[in-house]
Amino acid sequence: MSHDALAPPRGWYAMSDARLSTPEPATRGLLFRMVAQASRLFGRKQVPDVFTVLNINPRLFWAWLFFASRLMPWGRLPGTVREMIILRTAWNCRSRYEWGQHVEIALRVGVTDDEIVALASGPSAFTDPLICAVMQACDEVFNDKCISSDTWKMLSTHYSEKLMIEIMILIGHYEMLAGFLNSAGVALEAETEATLQAFYQRISA
Repeated sequence: MSHDALAPPRGWYAMSDARLSTPEPATRGLLFRMVAQASRLFGRKQVPDVFTVLNINPRLFWAWLFFASRLMPWGRLPGTVREMIILRTAWNCRSRYEWGQHVEIALRVGVTDDEIVALASGPSAFTDPLICAVMQACDEVFNDKCISSDTWKMLSTHYSEKLMIEIMILIGHYEMLAGFLNSAGVALEAETEATLQAFYQRISA
């Protein structure tokens, strides 16, 4: 399966050249280099480039990192639900970097190949009414900036008010991040690209 597999109808956003360059390791600061080493605890041999590019503005980066970590990896939603929300949002926003990063993470937390394929087809591809509603919420926030009454009613019968807030903020956060990644032209790291291509080959076999 090609690199365009499961791409949105208008394709992934792609810049011919990165608008923001990844800083050299020696210029990233001691604290950031310590965080980069800690990334190995989460199964990463190197810190993702989204971190290094955001760290061009350290005043925003560190505040963002604390906030983002409350959603992933230390959110309260089940990991599989969280990653499906992020992947659907990445797909809606046409962010190939976000999609590739979170295909890898989703597989690690237990999202199946078939579920990832279904994410590209939308809510109707899921037979589980709850997951269907979660995917519907992703689409409604993306398209209308508001979860509909029917979708809200379905979700709120399963999730507490705290988790409803987390779902909405999670979608919104990854929409914001996708806009940054698309605009900055951040490309997938070689190792993550290889994982994504292996996934495509597996589902086409």
